[in-house]
Amino acid sequence: MSSNSTTAASHAGRGLGITALILAILLNIVGLIVGIIALVISRRAGAKNGWAVAAIIVGALTFALLGTATLVGLSAINSQCGDLGPGVHHWNGLTLTCS
Repeated sequence: MSSNSTTAASHAGRGLGITALILAILLNIVGLIVGIIALVISRRAGAKNGWAVAAIIVGALTFALLGTATLVGLSAINSQCGDLGPGVHHWNGLTLTCS
């Protein structure tokens, strides 16, 4: 019985860590949060969880990259509105409504 409890303790949070990594790729902020939860569960059980650490890294990097891309895109649109002035304009296949 002791070996079963040792095995269970060493795998604590592992399934959640794998799930977190998949979520970090698909839904970055959700995967990041689930990865942190999985890591906390594993640490409390005294186990290591590389899956959770990978999920945290992937989730954080993806969040940062997508956030940066969003800011760059919004900045480009704002700059274009500054050049075009107020009104409705067509720019690179997009309809921009500038005020």
